[in-house]
Amino acid sequence: MRGVFVDASEELAVILERLTQPGDMAIKVNRNEDITSADLPTVLDGAEIAIVDHTYVPTDIARQCSGLKHIVFLGTGARSYMHVEELAELGIEVHLIRGYGDTAVAECAVAHMWAAARGLAEQDREMRAGNWLREEAMELTGKTLGLIGFGGIAAEVARIMLGAGMKVLAWNRSPKSYPGVDFTDLDTVLSTSDVVSIHLLLNDDTRGFITRERIGQMKKGAILVNTARGAVVDQAAMIEALRSRHLRHAGLDVFDIE
Repeated sequence: MRGVFVDASEELAVILERLTQPGDMAIKVNRNEDITSADLPTVLDGAEIAIVDHTYVPTDIARQCSGLKHIVFLGTGARSYMHVEELAELGIEVHLIRGYGDTAVAECAVAHMWAAARGLAEQDREMRAGNWLREEAMELTGKTLGLIGFGGIAAEVARIMLGAGMKVLAWNRSPKSYPGVDFTDLDTVLSTSDVVSIHLLLNDDTRGFITRERIGQMKKGAILVNTARGAVVDQAAMIEALRSRHLRHAGLDVFDIE
């Protein structure tokens, strides 16, 4: 089999070369991180394996890549770059780097929680403008955190915030267990949590999963954190809830259109 790293930065190309061992399958490295989707059929040139860092792989382009059987995506968010189910129908399997970024994303989610609870962004903005805000901040210690979806990232968030003194609830589509976390139904997570943090993959079942109605179920003054995928949340409904002050704050690392 032949493989091509289709969009390697110089840094990643050097790392791949350093890690390659005698006897490993030869990987051709395309040292051009600015290729377009339309370039893929030419760059792959019939290779069975594509290593992809950040290039979009539309289904119609993948169909033109004769011989392509595997895509190795360097991360976990492949669905933001390609339609995994449609590629499967073409006989192309998408592979992810499991556990990639669990701690980094969890720490990002936690940072959003504390920044939202303390109003840090608003305070910084107003202080730079010469103003002094007197809004009361929220203490997270003793409050309830609700996790929607429970994979590696959510588990790391739970570990950190249990240590910070929060009660942690979680809902997952399949049964899970984790020390100190109370797994319950989705309605309970939404209606009783002071902070709701989303940790769902984006697919046809989860697109728009956090609907207007589910946002309405959340406690008045709750914080919504999304470090998963923007399209999981009804963005218009979220903005409306922020404007009406039903939600205190939204901490976002992702947007509907990215």
